[in-house]
Amino acid sequence: MEFAFQLARPHRALKFLPSLVLVFVLFLLWEHGPIQQFDHYHEFADQAHWLGVNHARDVLSNLAFLLVGLWGLQQFMSHWSLVRDHRRPALLSFIVSIIATAWCSSYYHLAPDDMRLFWDRLPIATACASLIVLMRPAAKMSLPTAWSELLLALAFAALSVWWWQYSGDLRAYLALQIFAILLPPLWQYLGQASKRERMSFGLAIGLYVLAKVFELADVAVLNTIGFMSGHSLKHLLAALAAYFIVCPWVQPWRPGLLPLK
Repeated sequence: MEFAFQLARPHRALKFLPSLVLVFVLFLLWEHGPIQQFDHYHEFADQAHWLGVNHARDVLSNLAFLLVGLWGLQQFMSHWSLVRDHRRPALLSFIVSIIATAWCSSYYHLAPDDMRLFWDRLPIATACASLIVLMRPAAKMSLPTAWSELLLALAFAALSVWWWQYSGDLRAYLALQIFAILLPPLWQYLGQASKRERMSFGLAIGLYVLAKVFELADVAVLNTIGFMSGHSLKHLLAALAAYFIVCPWVQPWRPGLLPLK
């Protein structure tokens, strides 16, 4: 009876599913051709000027990233022993990327343009790359190998943002975000991750998708509720998504919960 509540073990053939998804997404992006940024991308709904701060709601809402990042860093330092050695570099990189997002996104929203947008997108790209490395199945790996894998992923993240600024093509940058959303749930299913881990990451995905919806409805949200724009809400929801990603790795384990692999 005690096994009745466990997930059925996935069929062996499904172990190739993440690789197939990766190849399929890359094929679609290649076939689509270059993806350009919207001409009006920098025209945000928030034009508020508070206490000398331009676009104040879009700027100040980034404090949510700072709070989550600092909380995650404190928890990581307090409970680092809960995380296996080869997972620590990627987890630390993800948390630092969240803190950097607070500063870089605030810098961008003070005076939005393509030059500042480079610095806004860079920590987002490194957060996605760190998350992919963090969640990738690896039962055992030496610490030097873990650092090497992470540094390669971070180099690709930086290259994807540089390529956008150089060519105007967003495909590499978007691919990182797509893979950070699609691959971890597949890896969790195939690796039979704990219920806590799956639920937490599921909440994070839901919040991030909702954040992107509010981002697209930037003006409509401000016109509807009056006190906050869709992009400002996007910052709050994305920061909450980051919290649910970090939480299972750094929170003390309760009875019956096993450390993440």
